[in-house]
Amino acid sequence: QVQLVESGGGLVQTGGSLRLSCAHSGSYFSIYTMAWYRQAQGKQRELVATIATSGGSTNYADSVKGRFTISRDNAKNTVSLQMNNLKPEDTAVYYCNYRLLGIDRRINDYWGQGTQVTVSS
Repeated sequence: QVQLVESGGGLVQTGGSLRLSCAHSGSYFSIYTMAWYRQAQGKQRELVATIATSGGSTNYADSVKGRFTISRDNAKNTVSLQMNNLKPEDTAVYYCNYRLLGIDRRINDYWGQGTQVTVSS
């Protein structure tokens, strides 16, 4: 069983920056994609950014393009999200997601427990 743990959330003022990180434990064969999602109170969970482990291509939600940067550490198989110029509408619980091939030879999504990001106006 793979477990993901996020860190780096907190309270920041508008225009500030935060860096989220996601560490994992457990066994698997390979990771296909790493991603960050967020869920604001009363809203559905939405995709923020993804990065492919092969090739490193990235994709971002339009609302965060130019402000957020997703990156990965291949050696450690960790993923980070650098968030700059934060806005109150970025306030949400942020979740790390890995899509990977498990030791059971099945492709599954794994989620962290979430980390709160609050941007004050």
